This record gives sequence, C-alpha cells and structure tokens, in this order.
Amino acid sequence: MAKVAGQKVRYGQINHEYGLKLATTPPEEDGPIWMVNLMKYREKADYADGRSADISGREADDLYAPLGPLKAIGAQVVFLAEVDTQFFNSTPKWDRVGIVKYPSRRAFIEMQTRKDFQELHHHKEAGMAETIVAGCLPMPVPKLPSSAPTWDAVPHPPTADDPYVMVVHVLKFNDDERRNEMATYSDHAGLVAVPNGVRLAAWTQVEGTIMGDGRQWDQVRFNVFPSRAAFMAVALDPARLEAQKAQRETAIADTYTLITRPSIDRLYESMTGEAAPYPTKP
Repeated sequence: MAKVAGQKVRYGQINHEYGLKLATTPPEEDGPIWMVNLMKYREKADYADGRSADISGREADDLYAPLGPLKAIGAQVVFLAEVDTQFFNSTPKWDRVGIVKYPSRRAFIEMQTRKDFQELHHHKEAGMAETIVAGCLPMPVPKLPSSAPTWDAVPHPPTADDPYVMVVHVLKFNDDERRNEMATYSDHAGLVAVPNGVRLAAWTQVEGTIMGDGRQWDQVRFNVFPSRAAFMAVALDPARLEAQKAQRETAIADTYTLITRPSIDRLYESMTGEAAPYPTKP
C-alpha cells in the first residue's frame, strides 16, 4: 500500500521521485501547479476501521472534499466534472475529473501534513477505488481563427438537454518524433472541430504523476464543445477518422478520452487570468 503523510492508502501508488521534486523545488523556481485528478469510486464506501457505512464511494469522497485545508494554503478547485463517456481505454472506468490549482508545489506537500486534511482523508480512502493525480503546467494553445462561429451558429448548439461538454484527453506519446505527428493530427482535426464550435480551455504538460498505477503521462488537454452532439459529429467525421489512422494512432502509446459534464469550470480563467471564451455555466 502507498502512504500519504504516514497513512496507508489503497487507491494508488505514490511516485516518490516526483514527490521529492514537489517538496524540494527552490522557492525561486517554484510556482503554481495544477493537480489533475481522475477518480474511480468504490460502489460502496469501505472504511478501514470496519465501521458500517451505508453510503457510496462517491458520497464518501464528497465527505472528504478538503475545501477548508485548500483555502488555508491558497489552493482552489478550478474544475470538477462527471464523466459522461469514456473512449479508447475501458479500464479503469473513471467517474469524475477534478483539478486543484495550488499556489506552489511546496503547498501541495504542505497540505498532506496538515491535521485538518488528515482528519478528512479517511473518507477519501474509503470511497476511492483508483485515482491518477498528475501535476500539470500550462502549454501554449493554438489560436482559433477569427472566422470561428459562435455557438448559436454551429450545427449542434448547446441545449438544456445537451449543454456544453469538456473533452479531456490524457496522452502518452510513443516518442518526441511521434509527438510531432500528433501536432499534425491536431491541425487536421481542427478543420472539422472549429466549424462545430470547439474552444480550447487548456493544454497542459504533465510534470509528473504523483499518484497512479505506475504509468507516466505527457499531456492532458481540455477541449470544449457546445454539446455532446457537436463532439460526436467531429469524432465521426470521415476526414478526421482518416487523419486519426495516419497520425494520432501512431503517435500515441496510451490515452484516455473522456467526455465530461462540468459543475465547476474555472480552468481557463485560472491559467490565463481572463474570462473563458465560452459560457462556463451548464
């Protein structure tokens, strides 16, 4: 079992090398980091002390939600979403995606040792079956053309039944050369995605994976579509599928693509200091 601040946990492996980097980065080199969390819950909460708990793993994690400790160290939840649909890898079947912006790497380590955090952690340990926690930094994102349509002018605009979705791409490349092939694929895909209303919330470089199953990742990308129907129109477009076979499939060693429904979305603002170029209220 892994340990968090001396506590054993069942939901993942700690990358101690990356943990050392988080703890020892000199203050003059430290700065904000976005911790991206993929979460799979137990069907029923399972507390280590054997207590009887007639709640789900999701409900246990909701009891964990360490908003007080986060606020105390200057961190904030900038994204929270339920997973609607998962592609490419079927296991684990992720339930939620959450992102916390920490003011520094050291602040992330500091939170693990706080008493008020440790007093809540047993709820997470009871509810979480598996998780990936990746420390991410912003990357430059391609600019949308000035001709990009507004959402009221796209084929599949947001509706009450099908509001906007955040599509999360977790990526591991075969090598740097294949990474360039992914850039070419992105150009091809953009030709289809832009007319369907895509907006780029954030592309991030994974600095390290502090918790997971031993796999390491290269990037996590967050692309917004006006509706699930809009994303599916892009995903099933013949030209994009051809580009996927030619570039994407040869570039990527491992991946998850998740259609998510956000309940909290301050991601773009947290990275740029500007208002998001899409409405962030479902």
